[in-house]
Amino acid sequence: MIKSLSRIAMFAVVASLFFSFMNSTRPGYEQNYTIPYSDFIDDIRSGVVSEVVIDGSTVKGKLRNGERFETTNPDDIHLIDDLIEYGVKIKVAEEEKESMLMTIFISWAPMILLIAVWVYFFRKQQGGGGAGGQMGMGKSRAKLLEEDQVKVNFSDVAGVEEAKDDVVEIVDFLKSPGKYELVGGKIPHGVLLVGPPGTGKTLLARAIAGESGVPFFSISGSDFVEMFVGVGASRVRDMFEQAKKRAPCIIFIDEIDAVGRQRGGAGTGGGGNDEREQTLNQLLVEMDGFSGNEGIIVIAATNRSDVLDKALLRPGRFDREVHVGLPDIKGREKILSVHIKKIPQDKDVSVRDLARGTPGFSGAELANLVNEGALAAARANKKLVTMTHLDGARDKLLMGAEKRSMVMRKEDLLMTAYHEAGHAIVGQNVVDHDPVYKVSIMPRGGALGITMFLPERDQYSASKDKLESQIAGLFGGRIAEALIYGDNKVTTGASNDIERATQLARNMVTKWGLSDKLGPMDYGDTEGGYMGSQAKPMSEQMAIVIDEEVRKIIDKNYLNAENILKANMDILHNMAQALMDWETIDKNQIKALLNGEKIDPPAEDEPNLEEAIEDETAESEVPEAEENLDSEQKKESEE
Repeated sequence: MIKSLSRIAMFAVVASLFFSFMNSTRPGYEQNYTIPYSDFIDDIRSGVVSEVVIDGSTVKGKLRNGERFETTNPDDIHLIDDLIEYGVKIKVAEEEKESMLMTIFISWAPMILLIAVWVYFFRKQQGGGGAGGQMGMGKSRAKLLEEDQVKVNFSDVAGVEEAKDDVVEIVDFLKSPGKYELVGGKIPHGVLLVGPPGTGKTLLARAIAGESGVPFFSISGSDFVEMFVGVGASRVRDMFEQAKKRAPCIIFIDEIDAVGRQRGGAGTGGGGNDEREQTLNQLLVEMDGFSGNEGIIVIAATNRSDVLDKALLRPGRFDREVHVGLPDIKGREKILSVHIKKIPQDKDVSVRDLARGTPGFSGAELANLVNEGALAAARANKKLVTMTHLDGARDKLLMGAEKRSMVMRKEDLLMTAYHEAGHAIVGQNVVDHDPVYKVSIMPRGGALGITMFLPERDQYSASKDKLESQIAGLFGGRIAEALIYGDNKVTTGASNDIERATQLARNMVTKWGLSDKLGPMDYGDTEGGYMGSQAKPMSEQMAIVIDEEVRKIIDKNYLNAENILKANMDILHNMAQALMDWETIDKNQIKALLNGEKIDPPAEDEPNLEEAIEDETAESEVPEAEENLDSEQKKESEE
């Protein structure tokens, strides 16, 4: 870039000198010194002026000693008379007529020069080549990390043990390639890391370079694509030329789907981008061309392997596809341990419980969870991060922030407490159900309360007993409302519970073969046809039988949940009151309540939910809390 600026400055200097030279060579151009007009008149009358040339208002002259001068005539009508009187030779300059070509050239020379400079550099940019073009447009943008700059190793990558096993031989090959060459083995030219966002694909690639102790080139797929055709291909060539000089080394291309999509234009998902396709063609040639690139291993990452061009995925280019999936409970525990050890933590922090409560979280999401917990501790002016902070961070990520500004009546809060207590008690007393971890009546997202169940381990299938227990637990909230307030006071808060319970029961009958009457047979979609067809998947009689079986499962587990709550009414009242006192109760308090014990209300210096609600209601300008209820609850309150 500095060289380019220097060349532009040189062009400007040369142009300036050129224009000065052109002016100096114009006809009649002579070096004269300027004198005042009064001195000019005195010189005439003194007889020292030998001749003058009158050019409009400009008078140029020559003294008898040979000196030349120049002055301006202020429309002196007696000047000619004085010149004749004192014998001065008079000449009148003819009007100079420059050639049209010269006039055009001088007028347009700056613009022509700028256009010439732009064309020159543009051609250099297009040419690119190994030098990367004069302005660096065709030069590779890959970031190079030397051997001692990559500080990541396999111990820093947790939760992807299978993926690490697939790439560990690459490290072995880079360290000792001789033993592979001895038996005729060839290391893969390319490794494609596939997985959801945030699972650690980039971190795994850096760990490979860190363990191998080789240079690491890192670039994004979008860095190859420019609006000028040929620039991306030039960058690919330049990147591989740099890599050859430092072989053995690793080239890491993140989000390769930005440049590696299928070719062919419209209809194939490629988009018909000539620049992108030329870049892809060059990448294909460099990875497995005529010459080959020994000692260079290309590692690419994507979460859209389905859109990649088939030529890119064939053996010889990306020989191996490594799936980096979401971590299981053991993987989550290891990932959390890596991040939690970086923050000051209290002794009550349980990494195991956090791992159980974060199914489906990626490594990036788990790192974010720990960071949110640390931020919550800092906001509370605490020096240690506690389990409460981490639990709150998880709930915030899963269900949204707490709605502490939401104003509700005490009666509505109590009904919510009974609803959530019903879920917890039924879930804890049915067979093969996940244990209760936490119950809260603090509104989050679209829910007025939550009951959280944590599985002991990751679950990949469910038994009939477990499914029926889940159905019973889902009805626990509605049944608790009916037992305490009567059937006519049951609210719409159980709408989502009913929907989920009904879907579970229908799937048991139509998809999972768990109906004794219908047996193991797939009845497809009972609403939209079988396998996407327009024809009905079954007869009307069979649809009636399916509905009867679904009703039987729901009625059976509804009755089971009702019997459990009737047998534990004292526990139901105690748990609802504990929720009103504490707002949120944890697994230890829940265990004590289920054993028939009572929980003491919080100390006077701890926040009390009822007092907070009363204060918010008094300070709020909302005339009635009923404005925060849905339409059906409004009607009930009016009655």
